[in-house]
Amino acid sequence: MATPPHSPAGPPAAGPAPAARIGFGLAAVGRPGYITLGRDRDLPADRSVAAMRRRTHELLDLAYAEGVRDFDAARSYGRSEEFLAQWLDLREPAGVVVSSKWGYTYTADWRTDAEAHEVKDHSLATYERQVAETRALLGDRLDLYQVHSITPGSPALTDPALHRALAGLAAQGVRVGLSTSGPAQADAIRAALEVTVDGRPLFRSVQSTWNPLEPSAGPALAEAHAAGCRVMVKEGMANGRLAAPDARTEPVLGRLAAALGTTPDALALAAALHQPWADVVLSGAATAGQLTANLRAREVQLTADQLAALAELAEPPAEYWRHRAELPWH
Repeated sequence: MATPPHSPAGPPAAGPAPAARIGFGLAAVGRPGYITLGRDRDLPADRSVAAMRRRTHELLDLAYAEGVRDFDAARSYGRSEEFLAQWLDLREPAGVVVSSKWGYTYTADWRTDAEAHEVKDHSLATYERQVAETRALLGDRLDLYQVHSITPGSPALTDPALHRALAGLAAQGVRVGLSTSGPAQADAIRAALEVTVDGRPLFRSVQSTWNPLEPSAGPALAEAHAAGCRVMVKEGMANGRLAAPDARTEPVLGRLAAALGTTPDALALAAALHQPWADVVLSGAATAGQLTANLRAREVQLTADQLAALAELAEPPAEYWRHRAELPWH
């Protein structure tokens, strides 16, 4: 079906107008290899540091020219912090919000065929090493620092010495947050909301995977937003799965996008933009064409019925994350 049928009483009520804004994440361009589908097509054969720096700066220029002001990197995204810092030095853009993440160490040595691309460690020692590395590149332009990919068993939720160190960073004016992954994102978010230092909530920003295939974190993200946290959506296109609908998603995603005169990727991001708890929805574009298409999500107005139709695409969280874990690095 193209769109759900209209009620006999008239057209379906419109969903809430998007209040969130689109940001740009550097996961796909800060390193030569990643799991996003279609990278062999999207990136040139030359994935040298110089080539990827040029691509990153081109995308940052385009994003800023189109009104994007939120930029997200990570220690494990190869040279993403370096590329972003160099662009900030060159352009001196006004009004930007710079976020990064610690907790994974990049180990691929700029190879796409590495046995391990990143190693996770949420210890105090890793934080102290990586915050120094981030500060060396981004300096006082760092606005938000997030623990990367927290799950319910992460020591970042229970280590008082780490909490005290993170509170020290917050006292310097840097917002402290976390990103989540895995089928129990909601549990991790709720556990993080309970962490306090000297009676004050520690984590003031949450970045989670949310998309029409994996919306399970939504209620917990709404709670985080209500508690005053900045909420960022990552993987809004399910690592490329929603940019190229398959046999299961095409009847809703493809046909609805055609009926609205947009593209599936813009439609998927628009669904995230329409969530009342979302503050920033990240584009992980690797090409100028992708970024331009993603930004059209800001123009897409979805009705309540259309949002409900997209909600029907949801997969069981365990199934979604199993599929994601099987995506190869390209």
